[in-house]
Amino acid sequence: MINVGVTGASGRMGRLIIDNILRSEDVQLTSAFDLVNIGKDVGEVAQIGTLNVPISSAEDMESVLKESKTQVLIDFTIADATAVNAPRAASAGVSLVIGTTGLSSEQKKTIEESIISNNVAGIISPNYSIGVNVFFKILAEASRYLGDMDIEIIEAHHLHKKDAPSGTALGAAKVISEALGGKEFVYGREGFAPRGKEIGIHAVRGGDIVGDHTVLFAGDGERIEIKHQAHSRQAFAGGAVKAAAWIGNAAPGLYTMQDILGL
Repeated sequence: MINVGVTGASGRMGRLIIDNILRSEDVQLTSAFDLVNIGKDVGEVAQIGTLNVPISSAEDMESVLKESKTQVLIDFTIADATAVNAPRAASAGVSLVIGTTGLSSEQKKTIEESIISNNVAGIISPNYSIGVNVFFKILAEASRYLGDMDIEIIEAHHLHKKDAPSGTALGAAKVISEALGGKEFVYGREGFAPRGKEIGIHAVRGGDIVGDHTVLFAGDGERIEIKHQAHSRQAFAGGAVKAAAWIGNAAPGLYTMQDILGL
């Protein structure tokens, strides 16, 4: 049984992750962190019953993680918070499952370095959905045969999503680019914008869309569309808990969802 902590425990995603932890036979909840409801039982805050796990401040993260014997921390918060909290957890000897999007290259590098230097295991993924990671695998294979076509990526999310394009869209673009030996990315188009050999990436924001990603391969007289649609955040929460169970038993180092799913 792997001991797991959750940041942003009072939030919508945090509560869903906790619900998945409680239903898992492989992990158990041992710590919770947030900016609000500090000192309250996380189960009572989530209205799922007393769990005897108080919500702690991130300022006390290292000591709480050690005292609770937490082995893995799941973080789906915001970039500026994750950039501070992930190195704190790693320095406490805790492995990491990070689903925060919008991390800058510098923030991601800092987190990765903290994982390596503290000899823990970690994964930073734009999407923990099992379906999305199979989607990535399909894109890599399709690109081998469709690389001469024009490639466009269209993603759609709810109106509250702050970063654009999504981490998943960028992940898809990276997979395709690597399969084709390197491609330029163009984000949207405006004015005089003749198409070259780039990968176009477009973001849509509106309503309560959980997450849609479509990759369009367009050629002369035909096109192929490969799409993934998330119907609820459960797809992400379930995958994150699966990743935590795997990371908790992994050797120190950086991993991907492809490693965890055997893809």
